[in-house]
Amino acid sequence: MIENWDHFLLPYTQAVDELKIKLRGIRKQFQNQNQRPPIEFVTGRVKPVASIQEKMTRRHVTEERLEQDMQDIAGLRIMCQFVEDIYQVVELLWKRTDLTILEERDYIHNEKPSGYRSYHIVIEYPVQMVTGEKKILAEIQVRTLAMNFWATIEHSLNYKYQGAFPEELSARLQRAAEAAFKLDTEMSEIREEIQEAQHLFSYGKRPDQGDNDSSSQQTDREKDENS
Repeated sequence: MIENWDHFLLPYTQAVDELKIKLRGIRKQFQNQNQRPPIEFVTGRVKPVASIQEKMTRRHVTEERLEQDMQDIAGLRIMCQFVEDIYQVVELLWKRTDLTILEERDYIHNEKPSGYRSYHIVIEYPVQMVTGEKKILAEIQVRTLAMNFWATIEHSLNYKYQGAFPEELSARLQRAAEAAFKLDTEMSEIREEIQEAQHLFSYGKRPDQGDNDSSSQQTDREKDENS
């Protein structure tokens, strides 16, 4: 029996903290090279003890098999602007040598019956503890902002109804998921226009301003990022 959950979860907490820094670093590297980053922002969490215990009961996971069978005790989410960015992020993760990808689930073009879309990656990540290296499992979810909005709402409703949605609500959620994906599709089709506009906005230049225009100034957004 796990008597000290804080001790058990310590390497997971360290893994989430380290991975957040590293994944956010990808965004900074693109920005430093004057390129649009495929990552909008990164969040992470360690699953609460009550949630772990509930899932152990629901999935019949024993404490002896907890570290091997529960893949999302440590969880990261990477938010992207466009669907294409998701697959670019996946490629970047495959190239890394500080983690090992064990499993992938593409729920974007193979959405769940509920309408849920996201890209899930299960990784093995080595954490350096004072007692030595400890390899743990972590799950990285990569999704667009629209997908995340839908998933957040669905998660809240799932907590209320415990997965047993009324038929009408379930149908509405499915329609909302399709609408969110249609929005992503529409944004992808005008992606070049959006990216050009964002580039101009980021560097404080209108299309009619040249590179040597002395009136070009940093935007408030740049100042915030560099502060």
